[in-house]
Amino acid sequence: MIHVAAFLVGFPGLFTKWLELSPAMITCGRLIVGAVALFVFALVTGVSLRVSSRKALGVLVLSGATLALHWMTFFKSIEVSTVAIGMLSFSTFPLFVTFLEPLFFPEKLHLSDIATAVVVIIGLAIIPPRLDFHDHLMQGVLWGMLCAFGCAVLSLLSRGCVRTQPPVAVAFYQQAFGAVFSLPALWTLTAVPSEKTIGLLVLLGTVFTAAAQALVVSSLRYIRAQTASLVIALEPVYGIFFAALLLGEIPTGRTMVGGGLICGAVFWASWKHGRTEPAGI
Repeated sequence: MIHVAAFLVGFPGLFTKWLELSPAMITCGRLIVGAVALFVFALVTGVSLRVSSRKALGVLVLSGATLALHWMTFFKSIEVSTVAIGMLSFSTFPLFVTFLEPLFFPEKLHLSDIATAVVVIIGLAIIPPRLDFHDHLMQGVLWGMLCAFGCAVLSLLSRGCVRTQPPVAVAFYQQAFGAVFSLPALWTLTAVPSEKTIGLLVLLGTVFTAAAQALVVSSLRYIRAQTASLVIALEPVYGIFFAALLLGEIPTGRTMVGGGLICGAVFWASWKHGRTEPAGI
């Protein structure tokens, strides 16, 4: 489930270049379509959308706000830089998960986890040509890291939610509440979207959002949030390939070297945890 999700989430970054909308507008449209798709799916399959407690509802509201922030910063990162830089910067979220997970769950921090984090940091530092906050590539990296932090928090909140709620229900409420938090973006709309724009938003919201997130949340019933984050961090492998194929965005040498370090650390850590982790959590 998590590897299929990793393939699907390699596409959304391309929509930033295809859609002539702001990151906030893309996020709002994506969340609305995704929430509707998950609601219909729950009705058809008979999945209960009942929330178990007020505490669970509060966590779902918080995770919805986090999801909206995560996606807005993701699209912003790609808007100001490139698909490759946005995706590789986002791939640092296992670094945040590694150090946040022991605060949420009884997990131990291992030396190998720290080593992986160090390699990811080195790879990230290589990507921008200079440490200039006015440079659009550096801005893309910073927005991507904020996106990564949001994704790490979301993964940990989701792991707690799926212990008491059906995964589809968790994904639905996250996207529904995220849509509510992103609704102010509609005030910036100056014209009615074209049929092509609406079609792309529907595709983004159903296949590359609702289906992908349902798979991610479902996988957290069986694996640690860190393992899930490491597999999802393979997103740049797919995203950069399709950006080069469909958008003609060829990554620079620095981006390839930094990305190679990041993805190499992800492959190694994913393989290591796959051998040692129990089947359930």
